[in-house]
Amino acid sequence: KMAAAAGAAAAAAGLWSEVNRCGQNGDFARALKSVNKILQINKDDVTALQCKVVCLIQNGNFKEALGVINTHTKVLTSDVIAFEKAYCEYRLNRIESALKTIQSASQQTDKLKELYGQVLYRLERYDDCLAAYRDLIRNSQDEYEEERKTNLSAVVAAQSTWEKVVPEDLGLREATYELCYNSACALIGQGKLNEAMKKLQKAEELCRQSLSEDSDVTEEDIEAELAIIHGQMAYIMQLQGRTEDALQLYNQIIKLKPTDVGLLAVIANNIITINKDQNVFDSKKKVKLTNAEGVEHKLSKKQLQAIEFNKALLAMYTNQADQCRKLSASLQSQSPEHLLPVLIQAAQLCREKQHAKAVGLLQDFADQHPANAAEIKLTMAQLKIAQGSVTKACMILKSIEELQHKPGMVSALVTMYSHEEDIDSAIEVFTQAIQWYQQYQARTNHGCCVFQPKSPVHLSLIREAANFKLKHGRKKEAISDLEELWKQNPKDVHTLAQLISAYSLVDPEKAKVLSKHLPSSDTMSLKVDVDALENSHGATYVRKKAAKLTGDNQQKEQGQGEVKKKKKKKKGKLPKNYDPKVTPDPERWLPMRERSYYRGRKKGKKKEQVGKGTQGSTTTGSSELDASRTASSPPTSPRPGSGAAVSATSNVIPPRHQKPAGAPATKKKQQQKKKKGAKGGW
Repeated sequence: KMAAAAGAAAAAAGLWSEVNRCGQNGDFARALKSVNKILQINKDDVTALQCKVVCLIQNGNFKEALGVINTHTKVLTSDVIAFEKAYCEYRLNRIESALKTIQSASQQTDKLKELYGQVLYRLERYDDCLAAYRDLIRNSQDEYEEERKTNLSAVVAAQSTWEKVVPEDLGLREATYELCYNSACALIGQGKLNEAMKKLQKAEELCRQSLSEDSDVTEEDIEAELAIIHGQMAYIMQLQGRTEDALQLYNQIIKLKPTDVGLLAVIANNIITINKDQNVFDSKKKVKLTNAEGVEHKLSKKQLQAIEFNKALLAMYTNQADQCRKLSASLQSQSPEHLLPVLIQAAQLCREKQHAKAVGLLQDFADQHPANAAEIKLTMAQLKIAQGSVTKACMILKSIEELQHKPGMVSALVTMYSHEEDIDSAIEVFTQAIQWYQQYQARTNHGCCVFQPKSPVHLSLIREAANFKLKHGRKKEAISDLEELWKQNPKDVHTLAQLISAYSLVDPEKAKVLSKHLPSSDTMSLKVDVDALENSHGATYVRKKAAKLTGDNQQKEQGQGEVKKKKKKKKGKLPKNYDPKVTPDPERWLPMRERSYYRGRKKGKKKEQVGKGTQGSTTTGSSELDASRTASSPPTSPRPGSGAAVSATSNVIPPRHQKPAGAPATKKKQQQKKKKGAKGGW
């Protein structure tokens, strides 16, 4: 027994040597075989079990490694293997479990703190993550300091992008392309697109320099690494309205076929947003990239939510009503307070001509979520206007208390009431808005409101109300508004002029009294350049027009005896062979078939053909035996290419211009001569 035990110990020692050598060489597959042999000797060897877990992690077998840990919980306690267990859970996307494992560890090592920062980032707890990385950078001094700073800048960029937090200056030196890229993302979150583009260009330059130093890195590898930088550049172009450039860059990245499914999903989603309701077939292809395996672990919650919203909109644009309703209902269940799912459902109902149902859906949401009622009611008003119910739309807009007295809302309501010719309601809108500002300005004196006395908005509303009343004949009401304006600013000549104009129609005596307050012409320094005014485009046009009218009047005064110059008529073109001595044919404008002398086509004439007819016959002398072709026969119309063709210098007039003399008689004589020729010839 002692000999057997000694042999086993010797074998185990040899195996441990093998494990150590393979570990140093990075050959974890062979090391795992040796560890398994050691566990056959002693299945509860804690060190061997730890080595097995490490070998499995190095080989990427995280699920199997976690299985070993959970199987040997009595031996592998949380104090012994907490980091390995949390890391396996993190890599298997069990983020909540990884957090619990880290928090339950009795001792927080540097490795656990590093992993803790990664877990917090994945859980989007950016404030806690920022604090964790600051603590790590402060208390660590090793070769991984640059990586920690990169992670810290990534947290700041995420806060700026997703939480709209103004990032603080961390004082990080942007010596690497990762730091430049994260800085650019933070600038995009702040809306500083031009600065962000410059940062991305710098990041691209640093990336090329860094990777080109490695001889093993190919150009394809460099382009693959630059894909995420180019994707962010394209996004900036899209935000700037340069959609064509953005689309071209997006498609170039897709052609590279990057392995990052998250990058592909984001690019595909952005292309879909550019396409909108156009090029839906391309969008349906691109949406498949957003459904790739593992996308949900690569993107933030807001990114995934945006992709789902666009899927629902694409379903609506492609007339997939059921799919659109299903997706929007799922989104609403996930985020009950979010506006977009309800707006998508309402849009789908409107496409189905169910406007009343859409308005009811929006009204229910507004009642359940008062905080978002303003945007929902604006949409409801738009639907009512589309249906032609302008008055109902006005009632909905007036029910939005937080916007009721805003200048934009007042303007919209007045315009809509004017369209319906409801002037009293329009004036009431002005009155309520002016009173609202007056009340709050009164409170300002007691320090209860942010508005200042005689605010520009208040004065602007009074002026617009006065102009509106003057336009619609409410002069007395307009006068009270103008007097209020003039009291607040007695030096306003424009308001005084309007007031005098209004009084001149109602109380001329009062207008005369007020006109005394107008400045005299001597005190007014207009500083008008008369020469420049006379030489302006408008003045030149007026002078030319006046001169033209004056010239016309003078011509009329001189008398109408002068004859206007007649325009010369262009001479008509004559045929080349036209003879002025010969009277033109009066029937020359008629088609040949409708002329009185048209004889029709001659039948019975066959073209001379060789090899036709009965055997032994010949067609050589047929033309000689034809009596109609004798010299005594009267000539018919000339045939092209025949012996009777007329030269270009002859005076023969074609039938279009001259009627042949005695045409009917010629036809009769021709028939008689044919008969005689037949008798004498045979």
